[in-house]
Amino acid sequence: MPVHIAIEVVALVAVVAAGAALARRIGISAPLLLVVIGVAASYLPFIPRIHLAPEVVLVGFLPPLLYSAAIKTSLVDFAKHRRSIGLLSVGLVAFTALGVGVVTWWLLGRVAESIGQEPLPFWAAFAIGAVVAPPDAVAATAIARRVGLPRRVVTILEGESLLNDATALVCLRTAVAAALVAPTVLHVGLDFLRAAGGGVLIGIVVTFVLAKIRRRFTDPVLDTTLSLTAPFIAYIAAENHYVHASGVLAVVVTGLLLGHKAPIIQSAKSRMSERTNWRTFQFLLENTVFLLIGLQTRWILDDLSASPLPTWLIATTTLAVFLAVVLLRPIWVIPTTFLSRRFLGPSRPGPVKFPALIVVSWAGMRGVVTLAAVFTLPENTPHREVLVFIALAVTAGTLLVQGSTLPWLVRRLRLPGPDPAEDALQEAAVLQGAHRAAIERLAEVTTPDDPPAVLDVLRQRGEARAQAAWERLGRPESEYETPSEAYRRLRVAMLEAERAHILKVRDAGLVADEVLQRAQNALDIEESILDRDEDDDVGGRSENLRPKVPPGGACEHLEEAPVVVTPNTPDGCEECMAIGHGWVHLRLCLGCGHVGCCDSSELKHASKHHDQTKHPVMRSFEPGETWRWCFIDEKLG
Repeated sequence: MPVHIAIEVVALVAVVAAGAALARRIGISAPLLLVVIGVAASYLPFIPRIHLAPEVVLVGFLPPLLYSAAIKTSLVDFAKHRRSIGLLSVGLVAFTALGVGVVTWWLLGRVAESIGQEPLPFWAAFAIGAVVAPPDAVAATAIARRVGLPRRVVTILEGESLLNDATALVCLRTAVAAALVAPTVLHVGLDFLRAAGGGVLIGIVVTFVLAKIRRRFTDPVLDTTLSLTAPFIAYIAAENHYVHASGVLAVVVTGLLLGHKAPIIQSAKSRMSERTNWRTFQFLLENTVFLLIGLQTRWILDDLSASPLPTWLIATTTLAVFLAVVLLRPIWVIPTTFLSRRFLGPSRPGPVKFPALIVVSWAGMRGVVTLAAVFTLPENTPHREVLVFIALAVTAGTLLVQGSTLPWLVRRLRLPGPDPAEDALQEAAVLQGAHRAAIERLAEVTTPDDPPAVLDVLRQRGEARAQAAWERLGRPESEYETPSEAYRRLRVAMLEAERAHILKVRDAGLVADEVLQRAQNALDIEESILDRDEDDDVGGRSENLRPKVPPGGACEHLEEAPVVVTPNTPDGCEECMAIGHGWVHLRLCLGCGHVGCCDSSELKHASKHHDQTKHPVMRSFEPGETWRWCFIDEKLG
């Protein structure tokens, strides 16, 4: 028996990895492909019948999935979009649960009764509405990032998916409780407040305790181990029968706060270890879940065949619920957005544009919570097998219809994704400011006994990191190798030689393996930094990095400087051309029209010109670029 279980687990992981890899290769949604693979596999004779127990999903899968998403979500962005997130995660879920409940109750209640079948009570209809109400946390954001949606839309969808499960599960719990006692509006409201308030409070307490502990952990292994237990600690603490709060909310709050505090309470090694481990953990969990959803198909259909309801009524109800789930979302999203602007004023980041609202309205794919929650319905629920089938059909249908058409819709609406040029400019400005702060701090802590050579190395390393971001904005047609590119090429060759020597020493058996591992780890860390730089370079200096609109702020020098001036030498850097030297990219002095090479270039004539003339502002002299830079205030404009 243990061998069979091991074989099944290995096969499951192998199929998940192969399916996800195939989805990336052919450019479709991994959740959608894995559901299809699961459906097909469920009909193979050698595949065992797998029942997805609700406890496994709600306790084993959901907390770590929500936590892994929460620790990567910006608390600042989450708070900035709290109105939109609240309208979707609370208002839309309740609206969908009620709307689907009414549709289901009319068909399986009134119509079923009229043909002599047992009617479905309203509490059960409202329960299936709560089951299908929350969109999946993984499917929507995975597609959103793949098709390049604006970051604001991605943030709203992520925020919705973090909180809507809590609302849906509270609604489901209320509906099931109504089977025993008819709840009042006051009772429902108090239950929701207790679940929500208790979940938030437990999340804050768990965060406080874990943060205190993690400050004392310097070992990345111990810190990552505690991180892997954090979602389960928060969930169990909230869901125990004494508190009876929302474990989902407790997990989300814990993840948001710990992710926000990570740079303060964790070491750099711990953060790197945590990111790597959670990426692997999240990949396996979320993709396994969708494969398991598909594997439920055969036995759910087998159970459905025993239903006394006529086929036409089952099909009509399923189609009606699916259409209600799809249509109720835009019916809620678009009007409430405009009404909230009218009565509450525009949100702080500015109004969401109408094309973005259409995408948000269509990004309603359901997932694992829907299928897990339906299994929590009591066994004596009338027509339970039909309700389970409806949950499966809505999950698969939204993944197929909305999941497959969402990329097309985004392209059709021509929604602009994140601007790589603006990102590069902002990164360069941030690193420039960070380097300036580091140099100022270095001047404060330097003593007369500090070796000048060491100080020079420290200054050069900080400057090189700051200038690498500027190099990404160079001309793609330039054949001149930037300093960062040259450093990466040469350092990779050196690392290969160093690693070959370490392996030679290892094979000779002359040095303890623990010593060799430490040396190997040092090389791996440095190589991983070089790999990251190469990945961020987006293939080198690219045409995609053409900033058209400067991203930010102004100072008095930028406000006073002209936007354009006549260049003295339109063909290139004056000094470099005089000596026959090359450059990376060019800068135009807005004080006198001097054209010089940037600081990423070897001779840095633009900065040298500023040092000589004190002209404060220069602008890019590259085609299509309009951004300006103030030397004095170190600000973009």
